[in-house]
Amino acid sequence: MLIFAAAALGMALTFSLGMWQVGRGAEKLALQAAKDQRTAMPVLDGRSLTDDISATALQGLMHRQMVLKGRWLKENTVYLDNRQMNGRAGFYVMTPMRLESTGQVVLVQRGWVPRAFNDRQALPLTETPEGVVEVTGTLAPWPSRLYDFGGVEVGALRQNLDLSTFRQQSGLDLKNFSLIQTGGASEGLLRDWPVVATGVEKHQGYAFQWFGLCALIASLYVWFQIVQARRKKRIV
Repeated sequence: MLIFAAAALGMALTFSLGMWQVGRGAEKLALQAAKDQRTAMPVLDGRSLTDDISATALQGLMHRQMVLKGRWLKENTVYLDNRQMNGRAGFYVMTPMRLESTGQVVLVQRGWVPRAFNDRQALPLTETPEGVVEVTGTLAPWPSRLYDFGGVEVGALRQNLDLSTFRQQSGLDLKNFSLIQTGGASEGLLRDWPVVATGVEKHQGYAFQWFGLCALIASLYVWFQIVQARRKKRIV
C-alpha cells in the first residue's frame, strides 16, 4: 500500500508539473499572438502619446506601428556596445527625438552599426539629418539591459542606458518607452532587428520530460508490483 501511495503521489506531482509547463507555453503563445495582432493594426502617429496617457493605455499601445515626426537631439546620441545583428558585433544607436505635435521627447532605437575592430572605443560614423524628420517604427519598452558591473555610465559609448540616469545627465524629460525604427538600411544604419524568441519550445521540452517521468513511474509500478507479482505467483 505504501508503494502504491508513493507511486500515485509521484505521478500526480510530475503530471501537474507537466501541465503547468503546458500552461506557461500557452500563455507565451497568447502573448505573441497579441503582439502580432497589435503590429498588424493601423499605424498611429505621435498624437497618440499624450502627456496624460495612463499606464494601462500606454501598455495597450506597445508593439503598435507608429510614425513620429520631430527633430533629432543628436547631441544626446548614445551607442550601446556589445549588440549583435546578423551575427556581427557592433552598436545599437539611440537618439532622442522631440516630437513636433506634443513637444515630448522619445528615445528612438535608430538601428545598428558595426564596430571598428582596430579601435573598440571609436564611435561609428552615422548620419543624423537636421530639421524635421519622419520616422516609422514600433513602440517598445525602454531598451533592455545587458549584464554589467554596475556603476554610473557616462558619455556616448555605453553598455546600458538607464532611464533615470540618462534623464539627469541629458536634462531631457524622456518618456519611459522607446520607438524601434523599422525599414531598410539608411543613414549608415541597419535595421534587421532580431526576433525575440517566445521560449515556447523550452516549456514544451520541460513538459515532455515531466510527462515522460510520470509515464516511467506508472510503468515501473505496473511492472514490479503487478506483472512481476503475478509471475511469482505462477511459479509458486
